[in-house]
Amino acid sequence: MKDFLTVIGAGLAGSEAAWQAAERGVQVVLYEMRPATRTPAHKTDNCAELVCSNSLGNNLAPSAPFILKEELRSLKSIVIASGDKNSVPAGSALAVDRDLFSQEITSKLSNHPNITFKREEVVEIPQEGPVIIATGPLTSPRLSEQISKLIGQEYLYFYDALSPIVDANSIDYDKAFFASRYDKGDADYLNCPMNAEQYYEFVRELKASEKVPFASFEKPIYFEGCMPVEELADRGDRTLAFGPLKPVGLPDPKTGRMAHAVVQLRRENRESSAYNLVGFQTKLTYPEQKRVFSMIPGLENAEFFRFGAIHRNTYINSPSLLNSELELKSHPGTYFAGQVTGVEGYVESSAMGLLAGLSAVAKITGSPYTPPPADTALGALINYLTASRSKGFQPMNINFGLFWVQGMRIRDKKLRNQKIATNALKKIKEWSEEHPVSTHS
Repeated sequence: MKDFLTVIGAGLAGSEAAWQAAERGVQVVLYEMRPATRTPAHKTDNCAELVCSNSLGNNLAPSAPFILKEELRSLKSIVIASGDKNSVPAGSALAVDRDLFSQEITSKLSNHPNITFKREEVVEIPQEGPVIIATGPLTSPRLSEQISKLIGQEYLYFYDALSPIVDANSIDYDKAFFASRYDKGDADYLNCPMNAEQYYEFVRELKASEKVPFASFEKPIYFEGCMPVEELADRGDRTLAFGPLKPVGLPDPKTGRMAHAVVQLRRENRESSAYNLVGFQTKLTYPEQKRVFSMIPGLENAEFFRFGAIHRNTYINSPSLLNSELELKSHPGTYFAGQVTGVEGYVESSAMGLLAGLSAVAKITGSPYTPPPADTALGALINYLTASRSKGFQPMNINFGLFWVQGMRIRDKKLRNQKIATNALKKIKEWSEEHPVSTHS
């Protein structure tokens, strides 16, 4: 057994795993293939680059995503700390300036005395552990082949899509208004209202637009939480008005009336120079995105900093492969972390990196380790990944349905969720005291 930890991949999970181990005095060799080898989604060479959205999800108590963030804060997560420091207004969500966010994490990892940072592609998995494989859903083809051989089965997959980003200076603010739904929090979202005629014309053009085709051997499998906007439109003409374009709670201050549909835009950075079209993941071709999305009131002359795109996300069948320490059952000392395990979401991926890092540290130092209790958010995710049925296994975000909470059959949903949150944070505090972050040496 080596006395240092190898981490393959410096995305959210790999960055978190490397940080947690290094902060506990363990020497870490961290590999990142960019810039030598690129991916279809990444635009920079920074660690922990956010590619799908700049939001780390709901930060409002007592939601399940909030509980997970609070648990990570208690464990000194580098991802959440950077998110909090580089946040931008987004109502109840923790959205960040994605450049500042990833630059800070890159700087901290690059300058940590216990981390050796290597910018090269790993094409063979080290035979001696501990090794954390945190290469994410965009693992390089050569390493993917090696992982398939290691686990003895093919990857599972689904398709993920990116939302477009527009230049703030190209938006017609006379047709849009700032507001938060139901006046909860500050007016952090820019809202583009549509009347019924505009909405149904938009839906017709969206459904008729040209899409990027799949390869003949590929079957489109989408994650429900990141469904392309045109796929939602195909489910029915009113689907978008009851989904991402829902106008409820957003009366137009100019008229006092609620629009038929509302497209919401979220700030992409602190300077408010760019806006992300919320819920507009898409596989439309670039020319069609320009044509169709310019039909949105206020975006008629929009300049696009980035068009939406689609990419294939891969993950392993964790219930059949991993134990509760995220260790490969067939190869002790080899761990998987992040989205490749079958969690969905930036924070969830970071959480699995943190836990894989702690587990590997325990193996190196000979310390006892047990996963977090099942009635915490971290424990709930581990339980889902390793105790679910392997047949039909699908990626999952954190949600209250994953929590195992004994004796909390309370009819009042709000009260029940609050008690779950209180219990989870109490339990994770007790657990974190058993896994303290020591000052790195």
